[in-house]
This record gives sequence, C-alpha cells and structure tokens, in this order.
Amino acid sequence: MEAHTQLPHAPLNTPTNHHDGDDLISELKPVFQPRLYGSPGCETWSVCFSPDGTRFAWSAGYGLVRVLPWPLPSNLHATHSKTEEKAVDCGDTVWGMAFGPGVSTRAKSAKQPVKGQELLLATGLTNGTIKVWVISTGKLLFSLTGHQSVVRDLVFTPNGNLTLVSASRDKTLRVWDLAKKGSPSRVLTGPNYWVFKCSVSPDSSLIASVCNLDTKVYLWSLRSFTFVRNLKYDHQRSMVSCDFSADGALLAVGSYRAATGWWLDLWDPYTADHLIKVEDCDLCVCRNENLLTALTFSPMFPHLAFKDYRALQIWDMEQDKLVLVSDRNRVSGLCCAFHPQGSTIATGCRDGHVKFWRVPCLVPSLRHLCRTALRYSVSTFQVQALPIPKKILDFLTYRDVPKNKILRCSEHYR
Repeated sequence: MEAHTQLPHAPLNTPTNHHDGDDLISELKPVFQPRLYGSPGCETWSVCFSPDGTRFAWSAGYGLVRVLPWPLPSNLHATHSKTEEKAVDCGDTVWGMAFGPGVSTRAKSAKQPVKGQELLLATGLTNGTIKVWVISTGKLLFSLTGHQSVVRDLVFTPNGNLTLVSASRDKTLRVWDLAKKGSPSRVLTGPNYWVFKCSVSPDSSLIASVCNLDTKVYLWSLRSFTFVRNLKYDHQRSMVSCDFSADGALLAVGSYRAATGWWLDLWDPYTADHLIKVEDCDLCVCRNENLLTALTFSPMFPHLAFKDYRALQIWDMEQDKLVLVSDRNRVSGLCCAFHPQGSTIATGCRDGHVKFWRVPCLVPSLRHLCRTALRYSVSTFQVQALPIPKKILDFLTYRDVPKNKILRCSEHYR
C-alpha cells in the first residue's frame, strides 16, 4: 500500500524561464495533413531512438513509420534530398515501437556495439499484429500474431538478446524470442483491463506494466515468466505509464484522477516500498484538467521527464529542481523519448508532429555515479544487509529524499 507520512509537502524548484525556441532543436511535420473534424489516424503514438543513438523512428500516422538518421540531416526537407531515411507502410495504425536488440548499460559504457546482428524495429498495430522490420533494407522480417487487440507498447530487453515484450489491450503481455524463428510467445495473464505500458529493468530480470483502469502496478519475472507482486494504491486512478531508472533501483509510475490532477510515484521494485510522491501544482484552478500523458527516465542523467497538458517538464532528482519546461500549451502531446546520451528528448503529438528539445546536460555528482554503478548489480535487500552507516544506506536506497512533493508551476512558485 502507499506509504503515508506526516512530513509537509515540499514544492519543487522551478527552472530559469526559457522560451520554447531556446530549447527547440528541430521539428518534423507529418506527410499527410490531419483529416477534417479531428478524425483519428494522424497521431504520433510512439517515438524512439535506436540503442546506439544513430536512428530515430517516428510513427507518422496512417500506418506509416519513418526511420531517420540522427542527427537529422540539414537537407531533410529538400525536394530531392538523398538521405538514409527508410519508410515502411505497416498497413494499420502504429501504437508502439521499439528498436532491437537492446544494449545493456555495461555495453553502452564500454562502447561495445552488438556484433553480427541487424538493427530491427518492432511495430505494434491496431489489429494485434507485431511487425518486425530490418532497418538496413526496410524489409519485413517477422509478422507476429497472437494478440487479440491493439498492441499498445513494445520493448526489447536491454541485455542484447532478441527478446521482445509486448503489452496489449487484450489484457495480456507476451514475451517473444525472435532469435528462435517460429518459437511461441510466453503469455502473461492476470490484468482485468487494457495493458497500456510496460518496462523492463536494466538487468532484464523484471517486467513492470500498468493498465488504464487498474489501480495497481504489475511486476513479472522475466526469468521464470511468472507474476511477482502488485504495487498497490489506496484510491482509484487512471494509470498512464511506468519506467525503470537507469540503475533499476527505482520504478516511476504516472497516473491521474480527473477530479484532482496527476501524480508521479517512485517505488522500490525490490521491496515494494512507496518512496516518493510528486503531485501537480495545488494552486492551479484548472488542475483537474491537466492530465499526464507520458513519462520516461533519462538513460544517462538523474532526470525524469513527463508530459502533461501544460508542458514537457524534466525534473533533476539529484538537484531537486526542474531543468526544462518547454512545449507549453501543447495539449496534444502523447509520448516522449530520450536520446541514449540524454542530451535530447523527442515528443510526439496528436496532430502528427514531432519536436526535439535540448536537455541541459548537467554533470552528475560522483555520489550519484557511485550509487548508480552499485545499484545496477546490487538489490535493495543486499544493500540493507551491508554494515554501513544509516545515512549512506538511505542514500543508496533512495530513502533520503522527502516523501511528498508538490510541483508548483512557474505562475505560482515563489
């Protein structure tokens, strides 16, 4: 259950005022204009960068996916430009996307590319099919069937294997081993509602998933394909997204309630302890209209990015302040994704546009780097067994941060 405390709410600091133009790097516009009367089809439901950061995939609406080189070429919008762009027609609306194989944190730090494997892109469609494409040729490699409804989210495990996890509105998750052609998927059942989002821990041991109307988080073992536990809340809310931190020691969960606004909750996935609750500005009269749409951890920095109806915001957890507030008044924001180096974040919108924002690259402290290196391979239980002072123990387990925070908007922060 959610942890309660008598500590007062601590408002977060706000960043220096920025104009969107100062943070905006580039923008991609859809090939097809939105249809009249807001009919569906043009939405950018998913954006993602390849593990090595050299490709960017964009579900550009109407079943079309564009894969572009990164950084974007300067002649991208020229009439006869020749770029390494690949375009694939999936034949149905694309909801979830993921590049694979994933690259582990250790491989990233050692700058070791995955050898002998093609870069793949998995796309989840409205009809329940997952299509896997070879990026170098733009050819279809697999067409995976089994889901009975929309494939809402996809993620490759970050251990370099061709293991793909899918979440669907058919109330199931599936685990696919693409290295074994024709191998049946493992089906994870239990939720009674649409499965919206899923995330895999950095050590590829856990899957976290959330459903739209189910007031709890589901944790699954990726080694035994069994249910582990629920992270439970004490009142009804609509679940939006979940994501593991780069060291796997935290699980961020985004949710909202139409009458009260949104919450960001940080959990310890090992102990199921609720560590931190961040709430929307309590002074805004339109708080009940400001709903959360996406969240993601930075792969490099202690940053947690989230998109609500007011803006894209990035919270630096170490400095306890917002380092970016951009994309203001973009009610249509649907998704966001960090570049693997953490220096850029992309947002996808309901009208089919994609925007790229510059992220302040602050140098993490040595304390944070040491904690991240340790927690990547050491569980909370193992840390708690160490004969170390309580202050160090609390720091290593993220229990030195105030339990409750209110994120005041720039208008009400003093």
